[in-house]
Amino acid sequence: MPLSPQILLRAYASGIFPMADSADADEVYWVEPKKRGILPLDKFHLSHSLAKTLKSGRFSTSVNRAFDDVLDGCADREETWINSIIRDAVIALHRVGHAHSIEVWADEALVGGLYGITLGRAFFGESMFSRATDASKVALAHLVARLRCGGYTLLDCQFITPHLASLGAVEISRSAYRALLASAVSPPPSAGAAAAGAGGVGTSPASASVDFFALDAWAAAAPGFETGGDGSPWLIWQSLTQTS
Repeated sequence: MPLSPQILLRAYASGIFPMADSADADEVYWVEPKKRGILPLDKFHLSHSLAKTLKSGRFSTSVNRAFDDVLDGCADREETWINSIIRDAVIALHRVGHAHSIEVWADEALVGGLYGITLGRAFFGESMFSRATDASKVALAHLVARLRCGGYTLLDCQFITPHLASLGAVEISRSAYRALLASAVSPPPSAGAAAAGAGGVGTSPASASVDFFALDAWAAAAPGFETGGDGSPWLIWQSLTQTS
């Protein structure tokens, strides 16, 4: 049975998300972990080695340039929870502006990336992949810079892993996560009554206070933009160090 964008957004707003047993599975199941992985945006660990990689010029980054390819890269492993039902649903969300990808390139080759769902001031990180050393770390650094600049308050990682923990992710209880989620998807008082009923496809709770693309305007005005390049990891490093 297909998953509609409306059902997916309601699920994420409720703290649950879909998974499949395998790429060939003909159904999905819903997950709400007892312990939730999140990455506090002000606690992202920008190590010396990662900062060096960002400034080195080894990679370039982009946003939504190859969403389908990133999704397929994340699913391209021996065991995956991304089946055709989830793939189709996430692509539908992307088409209405509720799913985004970060791509990492080495020359013209896609070597890493991540994708996730956005709703209100929350970004639900779904999956990432890497075909080159540090490529997924560069993608996550780009995402954190973008979320900080755009007014987001929650980066949901679903499950904690050693890789994510090394970058600042922590594990919290279900009740603590629900409190953070409720705040992130609720309209701020300044949004007024017009935003109070938001949450359907094409609208977001708190949409007046967040902008996933605010980093692009910042980058265009940043010193060194012409030499750093649009969305370059050098500018991502600059953004992270200026907002730390």
